[in-house]
Amino acid sequence: MYRCFVFCLAVAVLLALPNLHAQTELVQITPPPLRRAAPPASNASAEELDARGDELRGQKAYLDALDYYRAALAKKRSASLYNKAGITELELRRDLESTKDFERAVKLDHQSADALNNLGVAWYLQQKYGRAIKEYEKAIKLKPEVASFYNNLGAAYYGKKEWEQATSAYGHALQLDPDIFERTSRTGVTAQLPSPEERARFEYLIAKLYARQGETDHALQYLRRAMEEGYPGINDVYKDSDFEGLRKDTRFAQLMASKPPAIPE
Repeated sequence: MYRCFVFCLAVAVLLALPNLHAQTELVQITPPPLRRAAPPASNASAEELDARGDELRGQKAYLDALDYYRAALAKKRSASLYNKAGITELELRRDLESTKDFERAVKLDHQSADALNNLGVAWYLQQKYGRAIKEYEKAIKLKPEVASFYNNLGAAYYGKKEWEQATSAYGHALQLDPDIFERTSRTGVTAQLPSPEERARFEYLIAKLYARQGETDHALQYLRRAMEEGYPGINDVYKDSDFEGLRKDTRFAQLMASKPPAIPE
């Protein structure tokens, strides 16, 4: 009787366990970031705390870095420290807190183009594109040679669906840095685009800009991406003057003939 009871209990436990072979995809909630460094020393100077914060941020120990920046700010308020604290808050996706830090940085130094740009990024991540545009434009006035500022401005205009302004801003970014979209397109604006249609439009726009600059290889690459994303206006490439030079390339005809299938979501 006892053996029967134990056997039945064992079977019940086994049946209650998940089917390990059937579960091939599991979602796991990752634990929150933990502090790994010793707390800031009370007798450390602001400069020492600042430098240690930089080291920790470089190691992606963002909570620790933030502790050190805050400790440094308690000893010495500066635009640079507030800007670093804001960047660290962004890494932790504390968008509201980062906004406040960048605003404090700008208040202390109205000429800090980096802080103005970063404030624009904080507003952009909150989808407040109009505010982001104002900050990016201020940053550009101070440092018109920085391609990333124009790239960010283009992303904000794109978020507002103001295509001409977005194209103009992206065009400036491309003139200043021909490789900027290779570094940012998959991790920048496209990360904020929820639908395949919007991503496809973005890829087509970048292809258009590269074609305008005579960057044939990049233009073909982004045109393929637009087709794979299912851009509905792909046939505009045959009449758009920006693609006139690209249409003479044999690879263009091969690409259009191959009709890459849209990548499923």
